[in-house]
Amino acid sequence: MKITLLTHFKEFDKRSNTGRLVVDVLGSSAEQVRWDRMNPPARLVDEIEAGGVALVYPGAVDENDGDLSGITQFVIIDGTWHEARKIHQRSPYLQKVRRIGLKTGERSVYNLRKNQKEFGLCTAECVIEVLRMSGNIEEAERLQEQFLLFIRPPDAMRGAVQGH
Repeated sequence: MKITLLTHFKEFDKRSNTGRLVVDVLGSSAEQVRWDRMNPPARLVDEIEAGGVALVYPGAVDENDGDLSGITQFVIIDGTWHEARKIHQRSPYLQKVRRIGLKTGERSVYNLRKNQKEFGLCTAECVIEVLRMSGNIEEAERLQEQFLLFIRPPDAMRGAVQGH
């Protein structure tokens, strides 16, 4: 299974971006691909056309009611909620992809940015849920552990996350 993070260019410079963490923890099973409106990532477009790709997107109706068979690659838009919405709307190739919604009633624990949606998960939390849904429990737990360290470093004072 492969995780592709379609990443808004602004995210590459943000220390609070959890996409890098995903790639660091999952290694070659994950990649960050820079989104470019005028020049769609050719390899990703080819992979979508070949099939077996699903887009994890909020509010999406899971066409097969939780059946993930045949999916070998998950695409997650990596950016702020506002950026993600724009990326989705401005990328015709994403309109062709099977969409999967995450069915978690849990609130995000991501605390490094202001004005987050109440039940909106950050990129790493989405990947953790995808890994769980697809039966990759060990990887999900490993990423969860590193994610919690990322948002609350061991040496940070209570209530303050410095350096992010």
